[in-house]
Amino acid sequence: MFANNTRNLVRSSFLQRCKSTLVVAEHNNEALNPLTLNTITAAKKIGGDVTVLVAGTKCGPASEAVAKVEGVTKVLVAENAAFKGFTAESLTPLVLAAQSQFKFTHILAGASAFGKNVLPRVAAKLDVSPISEIIDVKSEDTFVRTIYAGNAILTFKSKDAVKVITVRGTNFPPAATSGGSGAVEQAPAGDYASALSEFVSQELTKSDRPELTGAKVIISGGRGLKSGDNFKLLYDLADKFGAAVGASRAAVDAGFVANDLQIGQTGKIVAPDLYIAVGISGAIQHLAGMKDSKTIVAINKDPEAPIFQVADIGLVADLFNAVPELTGKL
Repeated sequence: MFANNTRNLVRSSFLQRCKSTLVVAEHNNEALNPLTLNTITAAKKIGGDVTVLVAGTKCGPASEAVAKVEGVTKVLVAENAAFKGFTAESLTPLVLAAQSQFKFTHILAGASAFGKNVLPRVAAKLDVSPISEIIDVKSEDTFVRTIYAGNAILTFKSKDAVKVITVRGTNFPPAATSGGSGAVEQAPAGDYASALSEFVSQELTKSDRPELTGAKVIISGGRGLKSGDNFKLLYDLADKFGAAVGASRAAVDAGFVANDLQIGQTGKIVAPDLYIAVGISGAIQHLAGMKDSKTIVAINKDPEAPIFQVADIGLVADLFNAVPELTGKL
């Protein structure tokens, strides 16, 4: 009996030492996307060593920044013209090469367009099931995610040898950006240029407002605003708060605003300190993207609107009167 207990203890200790996680960093060569810091926190919760892969064209500043993040053991750096635009077709072979060399037990990325583009390809190549948008880590093989547009929470165990996971950043605090001393090494070398696709260019919307996924205050508009011009009411109110501006899918589909402002199951997932929903009815797919907000304020003239069921503060009023009045009093 004593011998069996000793063997189990040794086996458990061995498995603990063998756990290792690769986090695929999202960045713009100069700075990390904040979502990467939330993903590193999830990796730390899994346990074991945390390695971060930074791939780009001139990504020295980003790799230096991630090496200082608390909990990061190692940073793998890959600089290559093939990584211009961070296309999944070029990054996937790099991740696979790193996996082949270091034998990670977990591969993580944030649940952004970047992570959702790269990791399913990696999972397919490794012949494992991708695990999407986890909101908690119970153990090295047991995770929590939402299903049915956030109406149910699923706890499940993965039996795959390698867990390929995207992380919902709003459910994990960001890792500290100082206090770490990760070793910086070169990632596996190779020809990662893709014959399938080529990055040509991108047009980025420039704004002085906070990024939606990292904003502490968000003011979001729906179809009730009736036109894109009326979103100026929200921009004026947002200026008072230093807030980001978002929109429901209905407003985006109607052409009121660009789709990069969309919040919801098929848009961005947010969890600010304050979320003000203006003229939004509260469809299930929208609630899935914002119901984790700490305080929700709803302004809608329909007292039966579903948004009031999740709101902490509700105002039944015509938004065209209420919003200017609120702006004037701030």
